[in-house]
Amino acid sequence: MGQKLLQQKILLLVGMMGVGKTSLGRLLAKRLDLPFVDSDKEIEKSTGFSVSDLFARYGEVEFNKGEEKVMARLLQGGPCVLSSGGGAFLSEKTRRLAKEAAVSIWLKAGPEVISSRTEGRTHRPLVPALDNKKVIESLVQERYPLYAQADLTIESFAERPQKTVIRVLQELEKCGIITPYISKQRN
Repeated sequence: MGQKLLQQKILLLVGMMGVGKTSLGRLLAKRLDLPFVDSDKEIEKSTGFSVSDLFARYGEVEFNKGEEKVMARLLQGGPCVLSSGGGAFLSEKTRRLAKEAAVSIWLKAGPEVISSRTEGRTHRPLVPALDNKKVIESLVQERYPLYAQADLTIESFAERPQKTVIRVLQELEKCGIITPYISKQRN
C-alpha cells in the first residue's frame, strides 16, 4: 500500500544546486502519488526565458525578486512535492510562507558532492562549469545557516537517488507527516 500525506501541506525541497532536488522530487512525488512542481521550470514558463538567460539579462537581485513572487504563488497551491531553486529559501518571505504552507526538507550535501555533480554543467548561473570548488565553498558558507531553518534535514550523499528518497520517506513517516509504510503480505 502506498504512503500518503497526513497533512495537507506542500513538501518543499530546498538546498544547493546539484543536491538532487529535482530528481529526488520526482521520485518522492511518484512514491506519494502527488504532483511534482519545479520552481525553476515555473519561472521559465512564466517568463519565456531560461534561468541562466534571466540571470544574464537582469542579474541575480532582479532574478531573486521574481523567484520570490513565483515561490509565493506556488506555496499557495495544494499538496505537491515542490523542488525550489538553490536561492529560493534564502528569501525571508519565502521561508515565512514555507513555515505556514509546507514541510521544508533541506537536502544537505558536502561541497565535494555538489562540485562533482555540477562540474562541467553550463546551466548553473552562479557556478562556473570548470573549477567550481571555491565558488561552491563560498555559497555553502553563505547559504547553509539559512537552509538549516528547514523543518527537516536529509543528507544527500553520493548515492543513487532511490536510496535518498527512502531516507526522506522514513523521516517523513517518523515525524508523522506521511502514513506508515504497509507492505503487501502474501497469504
